[in-house]
Amino acid sequence: MNKPFCGTALITGASTGIGAALAREFAGNGHDLILVARSLGKLRALADELSAQHGIQAEVIAQDLSVMDAAETLHAEVLRRGLTVDILVNNAGLLFEGPYWETPLASHQQLLQVNIGAVMALTHHFLPEMLARGQGRVLNLASTSAFQPVPYLASYAASKAFVLSFSEALAIELKGRGVTVTALCPGFTETEMIAKDGGKSMSVPLVRNMTAEEVAQEGYVACMTGRPMHVNGLANRALVTLGRLQPKVLQRWIIERVAKSGIL
Repeated sequence: MNKPFCGTALITGASTGIGAALAREFAGNGHDLILVARSLGKLRALADELSAQHGIQAEVIAQDLSVMDAAETLHAEVLRRGLTVDILVNNAGLLFEGPYWETPLASHQQLLQVNIGAVMALTHHFLPEMLARGQGRVLNLASTSAFQPVPYLASYAASKAFVLSFSEALAIELKGRGVTVTALCPGFTETEMIAKDGGKSMSVPLVRNMTAEEVAQEGYVACMTGRPMHVNGLANRALVTLGRLQPKVLQRWIIERVAKSGIL
């Protein structure tokens, strides 16, 4: 097991949901923070709260990661401020629910830019600096959706499959270099992202949606101990294991019927 260290964590999508919960978890464990999201007001409020509560330093950078050169701009701003990123948390993500063809192509492209493009680019910018120092952590937010096709979330699930594969490959490449990469795979989590019309959240039958705080607590431990992959929650881990043991044809048959039932 890799020995945990206390360094500065840059967290994208930090203004709400799992990102904000991760910010609180890292701050509670003594880490200085660089909080990134589109909403400057929410970031400042969170930074002030965590600085006052935990005595840590919290910088805020407003950045829209759907912009093509956002990662380069963000990296340059971090360098301009003289900051060091010891832990990169690629949490920002988008989700669009519905039939693939009914969602505008521009929305799918925006999703891929945030969920894949920004993850790749930010890792590419900050990883060499970690390697030069001989230590660092990268935490990439994947999903249990990464393990199988998910109708009506086709682009989202495919993007998370990329993040999972990308993270596990990098974890192998970086072995013995002092830097670890972790893919965190939560199931449906009670955040604004999965809220449907009428206030009901998306869910999986017989599986309780986790809270953002629960996901963040497990994610922090997985990241700091250098696990290549962690699935949040016992029920989610059981479903992922069961899915991996099923023939693909059976997996698709089950998923098709769950999707047609409308209970996702």
